[in-house]
Amino acid sequence: MKKLKKIAAITMSRDDEFFLSRWIAYYGKQFGTENLYILLDGTDQKTPLNAGNVHIAKLPHTQMSRATGDKYRIGKLSELAHELLKTYDIVIGCDTDEFLIVDPDTKKTLAEYLSSLKIKTTVSGLGLDVGQNMKHEQQLDMEMPLLEQREYALISTRYTKPVVINRPVRWGSGFHSIKNHNFHIDPNLYLLHFGAVDMDMLIRKAEKRGPDWVNHLRRRGNGTINAVTNKKPQSQQFMHIARIMQQIFRPIYAFDKPGMLGLKRVVKIPARFKKSGI
Repeated sequence: MKKLKKIAAITMSRDDEFFLSRWIAYYGKQFGTENLYILLDGTDQKTPLNAGNVHIAKLPHTQMSRATGDKYRIGKLSELAHELLKTYDIVIGCDTDEFLIVDPDTKKTLAEYLSSLKIKTTVSGLGLDVGQNMKHEQQLDMEMPLLEQREYALISTRYTKPVVINRPVRWGSGFHSIKNHNFHIDPNLYLLHFGAVDMDMLIRKAEKRGPDWVNHLRRRGNGTINAVTNKKPQSQQFMHIARIMQQIFRPIYAFDKPGMLGLKRVVKIPARFKKSGI
């Protein structure tokens, strides 16, 4: 077996202990917690109980508009990745509710698989936006693995992100693109996003923003949750088709991002993905 490359994972978080602790547990198992780097947005932020020897830096929090805040955060993370690539072969950057997995059928760990790739600056996994099917799935049990409780995902160009890099770049806000670089979607990698994994969780977050947000959510629902609840799932073969489409088609407004001609398709998450432990 080839020698494993040195891989780091980075993220930035504020008031998100639930996902951050799971992010640490997952990527710590993949690469070792000593290779995880977290920026906490606010000196008041608590260090997760399972942080172990994770590298954590607490930054002063400044109130900003959403767009300005997004640019600030991705700037800090791009700078961190730039610095880490002086000693690491690969850096993975993603939000705390995003988990990059390798298809268990490869019989390789994520570290083994990434080490085997010839990466051209960046590589992406197919984006799967996991949501709660309101007809068949109950409120999330916070102690159980997420994929033991959720079976459906919306295939999402938004989450086909260039999260894996092997040279310094400047990510766009939310890791959604890299300026002046093409993206390469690997056939065995998937980026699972869990922001819409539970409606009650979304409502609790909306309550902090005010009653109008709660009323809007209860009235209109959430786009991902609505899709996985009401759309008939495609066969799992459609994930292969979606990957090809996203390689070919681009939004007119953003040629450095994948497109799917506006199609919204739901798939049942392969049962073997539960082996990831997420």
